[in-house]
Amino acid sequence: MDKKETTTRGRRVELQGEVVANKMQKTISVLVYRTIKHEKYGKYIKKSSVIKAHDEKQECKVGDTVVIYETRPLSKTKRWALSSVLKTAKQV
Repeated sequence: MDKKETTTRGRRVELQGEVVANKMQKTISVLVYRTIKHEKYGKYIKKSSVIKAHDEKQECKVGDTVVIYETRPLSKTKRWALSSVLKTAKQV
């Protein structure tokens, strides 16, 4: 058995969030929540971040729930790419 076949490149970092903007070409803004523990009091706090992600096919709409993964830098602020759309938003 060849050793090259059994090794992998590592785990892919994936996040789940909600699309809050899609006005840019091939770029979406994704709101991601995470919980952190307060150092002194031990209480869990919910923090949020807005991450720019690459959407090649421009398939996402505002309100969609998506999975994004970390990739090489694609622009000044874009380091994530769209993996899949979990849930589509209802259009009014």
